[in-house]
This record gives sequence, C-alpha cells and structure tokens, in this order.
Amino acid sequence: MLWLKALHLMFMVAWFAGLFYLPRLFVNHAMTDNKETAEHFKLMERKLYRFTTPWMVLTLVFGTWMLVNYAWAAYGSMLWLHIKLLLIGILVVFHFYCGKLVKDFAEDKNTRSHVWYRYFNEIPAVIMFVIIPLAVLKSF
Repeated sequence: MLWLKALHLMFMVAWFAGLFYLPRLFVNHAMTDNKETAEHFKLMERKLYRFTTPWMVLTLVFGTWMLVNYAWAAYGSMLWLHIKLLLIGILVVFHFYCGKLVKDFAEDKNTRSHVWYRYFNEIPAVIMFVIIPLAVLKSF
C-alpha cells in the first residue's frame, strides 16, 4: 500500500507542476504582441500540456487503485473524502480546459487578458491548499 501512495504522490507532484506552470505561460503569452515570442509560447504550451497529461492519468490511476483497495472501505462514509474527490474532478476539468486554451492560443483565438489568466492561475493552488489538509487530517 505504501508504494501505491508513494507513486500516487510522485505523479501528483509532477501533474501539479504542470498545472502551476501552464497558466503562467498563458499569462505571459496573453501579454505579448511579438509574433516570434508568441510562437515560442505556443510551442512551450503544447509541449508542457502533452508532458503533463500522462502525470494526471497516472495520478488518477494510482489514486483510484488506493480508493478501490482500501480507502473507500475505510473512509467512504466520511465527508472529507467526498470533498476531495469533488475537488479532484474540478482539477481534471481544469486540466482539460487548459488543453482547450492551448488550442485557442495555437489558433490565435485567445480572447482573454493576462489579468484573467492571473486569476485563473491561482485555481490549482487554492484547490491544493484544500485537498492536502483533507487528505492528511481526515478530520470529518
């Protein structure tokens, strides 16, 4: 069981690294008027999204494995687990929405300002600051 948890945490850290950095690229991309710089951002965004997606999948695989093996039986009736699963669902939607934004930027169809992306950038951090205490404290 501890190996499952370790793998889950390693993949989660890698996934979150992408969730933190990709929206920062969007902020900078939305601020540039230079075509050459914009093309460079498009390349970075596409590569980072493709690199990050397998980490999301592996995080979900190992998390689901732990959930099926023991977590649901042990904690399934506790509210913290339900909230955590809901927040993970929101993160998955966030991840795929980032993929849509990568495509929008690639096609020069971005309609949002760098200020909007600055707020958007904070979503995974806020969710992380809720999920980690839920998972560690298991308080309710």
